[in-house]
Amino acid sequence: MSLVLHFAARSDVGRVRSKNDDSAYAGRHLAVVADGMGGHVGGDVASASTVLDLAPLDATGYPDPSTVLPDEIQNANLILNDLVHANPKLAGMGTTCTAVLLAGTTLHLAHIGDSRAYRLREDEFSQVTKDHTFVQRLVDEGRLHPDDAESHPHKNVLMRVLGDVDASPELDITALEVTAGERWLLCSDGLTAVVPPTVIESKLRHGGDLRDVVDELVELTLAGGAPDNVTIVALEIVQSDQVDALETEPSSEVLSDEALAAATPSRTGPVSATLLREDLQSRPHELVGAADLATQTGKIPIVTRRSTEKRAAALLTGGSPTRITGSGGPAGLPAPAAAATGAAPGVSAPAGQAPDRGQEAATQHTAHRADAQDLTAQSDLDAERRGIPPEDLTGAIPPRRRRSVFLPVFTALLALTFLAVLTFGYLWTQTQYYVGNNRGQVAIFNGVSQQVGPISLSHLDHETDIPLDRLPAYSRQRLLSGLPARDLEHAQEIVAELEGSLTPEAPPVSDPSTQPSPSPSATAAPSPSPSGSAQSPSPSGTRPPAAEVNAVVDGAAAGALGGRR
Repeated sequence: MSLVLHFAARSDVGRVRSKNDDSAYAGRHLAVVADGMGGHVGGDVASASTVLDLAPLDATGYPDPSTVLPDEIQNANLILNDLVHANPKLAGMGTTCTAVLLAGTTLHLAHIGDSRAYRLREDEFSQVTKDHTFVQRLVDEGRLHPDDAESHPHKNVLMRVLGDVDASPELDITALEVTAGERWLLCSDGLTAVVPPTVIESKLRHGGDLRDVVDELVELTLAGGAPDNVTIVALEIVQSDQVDALETEPSSEVLSDEALAAATPSRTGPVSATLLREDLQSRPHELVGAADLATQTGKIPIVTRRSTEKRAAALLTGGSPTRITGSGGPAGLPAPAAAATGAAPGVSAPAGQAPDRGQEAATQHTAHRADAQDLTAQSDLDAERRGIPPEDLTGAIPPRRRRSVFLPVFTALLALTFLAVLTFGYLWTQTQYYVGNNRGQVAIFNGVSQQVGPISLSHLDHETDIPLDRLPAYSRQRLLSGLPARDLEHAQEIVAELEGSLTPEAPPVSDPSTQPSPSPSATAAPSPSPSGSAQSPSPSGTRPPAAEVNAVVDGAAAGALGGRR
């Protein structure tokens, strides 16, 4: 016998909140809890859209069950982004998501946010998921004691959620082997904020029937003040033959004409809600919270409506999915082709020709992902309550088209801005002047003495007849780097000063050690000395060395130029 989920679910708005932003789904192979955020604007939209998108995964026969939940949750995140692009008033909405999918003896879990999954197996009770909150990060880093986490003022600050805040959210993925008899509980943080884990364990262990468990936990939360919405899904792993056949008998094996009419794109609103309800009623399940309200009122996100239209289209083209009945065996759904030829309703397709329901759901899952890329997304859920005119929703630009227009426009504006900066920068350089060297001659240049790669930012304006090698050494050094000027007149003044500092020959500086010893230009007559010896003649005057002359000239030129800086 195969394993299935026995389930019970309940959601309550609580004592403080004005509306329920939580949604949950529980079926034979799938259970999901989503806690929407976004306040009055779109928390209910986010959770309902996510749960209704995941609900068709309640099936068996997937080739690779480990990828089903992560892929579809990523797709649900794309849908939320599409809804926000279609209706900017929903910006900032998001939702947690904790989902389990039973495939054989393996329970696949995908989790993001602060909703939780608990497991009771024999004598061991454990929290399987980890909260993606700021406080939990502090606990993991050892900066906060776990006992102080519940009273921390920022305990509700989420670090990871689905929504328009992250195009590719990071999920926690787990696969666990399960056995018949163990129990699981999925819940929003509205429960854990009031009821401690020890009480949850006690109720799950000794509470008896799952319906009594969820009812007692919700009542305990309400008695404790229930400051937030509270949503609970209780699960028990059982053999398929233990399920009551009367409880799980599909209510309708054939979609009604009204529901099938929703496959026509022009039909919207309540008809699509009817299709969604009949599709859900084809398998045993419980839907609670904002998702249940959406299907009952017909105010559902158009993205989900499009997915149900695609499902109806698959049925019309001959698909015959396998449904799980109370005994765990398949109950064939009549192919529409049979109805078209006058076959009696309820006649099953021949054995071996009906594709497995998991394969059909996987096909729908793939088509749904592709459809989300180019749909004209809009949100009818809660639109009337928020006063959003219908024309504002139906006239929305498809998000992919909006992105395709935005990218080239942004690129063009960026290129024009860059070109304008280059143009104005070059024009500014042409208002500048400097004095520099041009093939050994002093010259005036228009521009700045810089280069951008191979491009020079200056050109020769006027060349003088002043040779560079006749300038003092200090002036030559500065000239080689370029002497900036305020304008052309200032540049001409610098040239005049340089011309005045020219040396007659500007001989090279020689080594003082090689200078010849000075010879006397005149010899004085020796004066008599007491000893009677003649005193050696000493020169009465000598010519200063050339190095000293050059140093004096350089100093004077430097002083003259320094006054102009």
